[in-house]
This record gives sequence, structure tokens and C-alpha cells, in this order.
Amino acid sequence: MVRDLAYFVQGDAGPGPGVLILHSFWGLTSSVKDLADGLADRGYTALAPDINFGELPESEQDALDHLGEASPDRLASLVFTSAKLLHERSTQGPIGVVGFGMGGSLGLWASVRLTDLVAAAVSFYGSQQIDFAGSRSSYLIHLAEEDEFITDDDAAFMEATMGLESLPVEVIRYPKTKHGFCEPDGDTFDPEAFERAWAATLAFLAAQLSD
Repeated sequence: MVRDLAYFVQGDAGPGPGVLILHSFWGLTSSVKDLADGLADRGYTALAPDINFGELPESEQDALDHLGEASPDRLASLVFTSAKLLHERSTQGPIGVVGFGMGGSLGLWASVRLTDLVAAAVSFYGSQQIDFAGSRSSYLIHLAEEDEFITDDDAAFMEATMGLESLPVEVIRYPKTKHGFCEPDGDTFDPEAFERAWAATLAFLAAQLSD
């Protein structure tokens, strides 16, 4: 079966502000495409590249195994080319990046590597232990209360490094949630927390990507 290499959608009015969606280790699922469709309905141009390169894992262990085998250079190249393509196909202003899990980590990384393109980065339970010097992005970070992949120290260090650069950052923690709480494809989905987090994300994107 041939999988989509990416999912691209825009509103009926044509190109709008660009939003790059970077999925989690579950792959380019129908729920990710639904998010892109919802953004297009709000006037955005959305692109969700398949950063799993065609894989749709059947279990969390399969997903982790696939992630462990992924080439960092290949992932970086795909994110770069996707961001640049989205910029060309949208209103050609700065874009936003919304990422989940590994996609959230990649989005944070891209915000530092693509400073001329990325103006807003939203990470759902993704983290980065990098120097954020040079970034021009504003940040919205969604974190689970219990996350086996991100320690409290990891989260605190990330927030502190952003703070050292005086970057606008908001961190929201969601009580009684676990990693993956915003994804229907996993076992830790929390619909109420997702609705709250997605509403905050839409408000953030509207504020940061408005003309």
C-alpha cells in the first residue's frame, strides 16, 4: 500500500498563513489530517509531511523502534524542505510549526535553524536541550503531568534556556495527563485536555501569524 508522503490543504479563499504540522511517532494518521483540515477551514495553509516515511506503527513499541532507527539527517532534511515549500505555497510570511512528541522536538529545533521562516512554534510534549540563541519565534509548550519521556528537569532546562534569550514562551501543564494526551491514535488520549490545548493553540497561532 502506498502511503501519502505529505498532506497539503488550504482554504477555499486560497493561500493563507502557513502552518507546518509535525506528527508524533504514530505517523501521518487520519487524526493529523483532520487537524490540518481544521486549520484550512480557519484560513491557514497547512502541510503535514510524513516524517515516518510511510510507517504507521501498530503499537507503541513498534513506534519507538522505528523512531530509534530513524536517520536524524533525513528527518532534518525533510523538515527543512517542507518548511520552505510551505512558505512558498502560503502567503510567504513567517510560518508556524505545530508538533507532537518527536514532531514537537523537531519543531523546536527547526525554530532555531530556520529563524527567517518560523515565527511561532507549538510543542505538544516535545522537548529540546539546545541553545535557543538566534531564535525569533514565540513558543507555546504543552506538557503532560506524567511524562515518561520528558523529566521535570528536562522541561525546566528547556524553559530556562528560552528565558535566557528573552523569548516569549508560555508553558501549560495538564493535570492527570500522560505523554500523548492529545492524540486519538494512542492509549493515553484525554479528550478534555486536548480540547483545552487545541483551543490555546488556535488562539496562539491567530495572535502570532496575523497580518
